[in-house]
Amino acid sequence: MSELILLKGGTIVNEGKQIVADILIRNNRIEKIVSSISNEANATEINVEGKLIFPGCIDDQVHFREPGLIHKATIYSESKAAVAGGITSFMEMPNTVPNTLNQALLEDKYQIASRSSVANYSFFMGASNDNIEEVLKTNRRNVCGIKVFMGSSTGNMLVDNEFTLNNLFSKVSPMLIATHCEDEATIQKNTAYYKEIYGEDIPVECHPLIRNAEACYLSSSMAVNLAKKHGTRLHILHISTEKELALFDNSVNLSEKLITAEACVHHLWFSADDYKEKGNWIKWNPAVKLASDREAIWQAVLDNRIDVIATDHAPHTIEEKSQPYSKAPSGGPLVQHALLAMLQKVKEGKITYEKVVEKMAHNPAVLFQIEDRGFIREGYFADLVIIDPGSSERVSKDNILYQCGWSPFEGIEFNHVIDKTFVNGNLVYSEGKIIENEFGERLLFNR
Repeated sequence: MSELILLKGGTIVNEGKQIVADILIRNNRIEKIVSSISNEANATEINVEGKLIFPGCIDDQVHFREPGLIHKATIYSESKAAVAGGITSFMEMPNTVPNTLNQALLEDKYQIASRSSVANYSFFMGASNDNIEEVLKTNRRNVCGIKVFMGSSTGNMLVDNEFTLNNLFSKVSPMLIATHCEDEATIQKNTAYYKEIYGEDIPVECHPLIRNAEACYLSSSMAVNLAKKHGTRLHILHISTEKELALFDNSVNLSEKLITAEACVHHLWFSADDYKEKGNWIKWNPAVKLASDREAIWQAVLDNRIDVIATDHAPHTIEEKSQPYSKAPSGGPLVQHALLAMLQKVKEGKITYEKVVEKMAHNPAVLFQIEDRGFIREGYFADLVIIDPGSSERVSKDNILYQCGWSPFEGIEFNHVIDKTFVNGNLVYSEGKIIENEFGERLLFNR
């Protein structure tokens, strides 16, 4: 495609407003946004009248499984699904195999992405109970943050040593720490209790009772107390309970917050009532909990106690998820359908287009201090999503791009369609097809 692209007549949703305007893209950045631009430079012109233009979504929590778990997914396969879903940048977690616990392994993932990712990318450095020296080498300019699993995870990634946690929280600043917060002792105690009742045949409906609100709150409150004690920049991932919401503040602007929180699409869509139908297909950690938790999380998203909406995209094979509850892994694929799911909630009157853009594009950019992304502004990278609000599409195995081949949203008809996605000014997805001519770029951070 031409180095000059002119988007004509779209409705731009950006920074709390909707305006109809043209956008001129030169090379990989937005050069001009005005009400009307004449095509005097022979740009490739695309008519987007009647369609919405969003800044590309930024997903701050995905598991793309490479290296080591590529039977489930790869950076290539899942980045394709991401751009098909309007996600133009992602931040990937360190519980791959081997765990990303030193700088060499971290750089290996960046090299893989540079050769294969259709979307822009960043990778978290992982913390363990014994790698503080490697953690402290992390470059805050080109790495999104440090990930701490304060609950069970793959390999050597459970950080449950109080001395280690104090050490991490006291030394990593100004680097951001992102945490998975569930108290392991509580989970083990609850697991033992339900095993006494059911043996190895624990029903999936017990998942939110095993990984319960108390397990989440004990861990989240500990993380918040550590952050306050040491002045650490803390971001708590996938909030799943009403109880945890008291830990977060909406009295200051996001750019001034030291403690922030994320909600995930599955905790905003499903509830414990859905286990009977969906079973292991909605088994996540932290667990999907009560409908009252879901409604409280929605309220916290809307009143800004929760700052971003993300996916925790974590694919497993159909065979793995089809095992009995106690053996089936937690997690599911979401990047292709997360934005569509939130747009469905716009149609239902739960949230506005402007708020979706704020939580899925603007706020991740502000929270992580990402350079020149997350907004539709002149001079910014042209990461853009064109959405058709007048079309619909039913999720089926025929149109799923995840390597694992399934979705918890199968059978649902979404009432918006992702028409086109631009990454760094390159058209990478159009009318149901991936255009494989460009790779994404490494995210940079203004810290």
